[in-house]
Amino acid sequence: MSTKEQREHSAPVVEGYERAASRAMLRAVGFGDEDFAKPQIGIASTWSDLTPCNMHIGELAKHAAGGTEAAGGKPIGFGTITVSDGISMGTKGMRYSLVSREVIADSIETVAGAEGFDGIVAIGGCDKNMPGCLIAMARLNRPSVFVYGGSILPGLHKDKPVDIVSVFEAVGQRAQGTIDDEELKAVESCAIPGPGSCGGMYTANTMASAIEAMGMSLPNSSAQLAVSKDKRLDCENAGKAVLNLLEKGIRPRDILTHKALENAITVVIALGGSTNAVLHLLAIAHAAEVELSIDDFARIGKKVPVLCDLKPSGKYHMAHFSRLGGVTPLMKMLLDEGLLHGDCLTCTGKTMAENLADEKPYPEDQDVVHSFSDPIKADSHLRILRGNLAPGGAVAKISGKEGLSFTGKAVVYESEEDAQKGILDKEVEAGHVIVIRNEGPVGGPGMREMLGPTSAIMGRGLGKEVALITDGRFSGGSHGFVIGHVTPEAAAGGPIGILRDGDEITIDAATNEINVNISDEELEERLRAYTPPPPAETRGVLAKFAATASSASEGAVTDKRLPR
Repeated sequence: MSTKEQREHSAPVVEGYERAASRAMLRAVGFGDEDFAKPQIGIASTWSDLTPCNMHIGELAKHAAGGTEAAGGKPIGFGTITVSDGISMGTKGMRYSLVSREVIADSIETVAGAEGFDGIVAIGGCDKNMPGCLIAMARLNRPSVFVYGGSILPGLHKDKPVDIVSVFEAVGQRAQGTIDDEELKAVESCAIPGPGSCGGMYTANTMASAIEAMGMSLPNSSAQLAVSKDKRLDCENAGKAVLNLLEKGIRPRDILTHKALENAITVVIALGGSTNAVLHLLAIAHAAEVELSIDDFARIGKKVPVLCDLKPSGKYHMAHFSRLGGVTPLMKMLLDEGLLHGDCLTCTGKTMAENLADEKPYPEDQDVVHSFSDPIKADSHLRILRGNLAPGGAVAKISGKEGLSFTGKAVVYESEEDAQKGILDKEVEAGHVIVIRNEGPVGGPGMREMLGPTSAIMGRGLGKEVALITDGRFSGGSHGFVIGHVTPEAAAGGPIGILRDGDEITIDAATNEINVNISDEELEERLRAYTPPPPAETRGVLAKFAATASSASEGAVTDKRLPR
């Protein structure tokens, strides 16, 4: 039987004669007399049939509930939303993607706060589920464990692994005329073989790994495949682990320290992870009231190499990485190299160093994870750029394979759809810098991902021949010479809004600069004459997001402007 301290939030809901009505309601959902004396653990599920990332999570939630029950807690399952980036990508529906992160966080906080849960286990699959769950956990600050739903297995086409990005790039190849409709359908039909999140080091696997590095999920849980026995066991263990945290009095903000967030940044860089990690880690830090800025990514990036040859820039899928041992041997490598903080507390109740003490190294006969003496890239692929085009910062994902600098003539588009049409219609040529504006948190609204345009560029064979800049963001599956999160955005009066076709733009990932090559006087004159477009939405959730979202350089969070 638990102590009163472990039922800090549920006891006021169920104890005493005056709480009889509450107990009556709970009896109807399965409570017996003995359950009222147990800690109540909310099992937050992002189950949905609308995407393979989440189609199996309802079953995983049952395993988490079983683990909680076995450890002496009372699990109470509830649902939150998910949207599918892979389905809505390239449409107006994608405006809701980043917004869903906030809705997920708000809904978990709302249910747990209203019902008096003493702890939380949250299970997420698609990209925004994970930071949404972590933001809620940090706000609530009740003992919590996150569970990643797991990565999908790759499909197989002509004896080669394929995934969702293969389909997007095949669209570009079809536009270029290098494949026909039959070949496109063949790729489309086999790329997604079953449950799980997108199989490269895209945003879902990046954030799952970052959360493990922060200590908010159990060791080696980020690399488990969605359809594996290990993933079901992970859920059971998470259900038990939250009771251990309750007993020890360990809360998310004890774990989510500045050092823990630095560990997450370090692991994301070593993995070659998604630019979205910048946006989401800033948002999680804000929820945990930890000071973190884009400059922390630049500082850490100078000393951390890219070690993993994972898609989209590399060769291998998460399934290959999982078979080698997942992210924990990588973290042990980083710890031994002095690049990871080993004294950070984790959701096991132990420190990161204690968790990794007995971790075995990767097999020698593999080329997925490189050594420090032979890195994929000697420093970070995530570059924080500033200059007269992005005085508030921008985020580039440059593996080095595209080169480290680019100068070209701007071809300006006012939306993703216009840019996609221009690329596929061959308006874009080698030497162009594609500019896509009015896609920021406010201007979109919702800060869409530009996977369609970046994949079309790759499909046309222009990956090394053009650059792309936007005040929107990128899918974890995007690669090439791409720069997003340009701040201030066009809708906020940023310089990206005054660019014209033919302007010469220089991007330098060595000096971390992004500039339009016009005089200061002309820049100021254009800015004075510029009037941002009116709000694209005036009602509903998109309008609320646009009215409250902070800049991309601050995580695009919706509660930063609130009075304190």
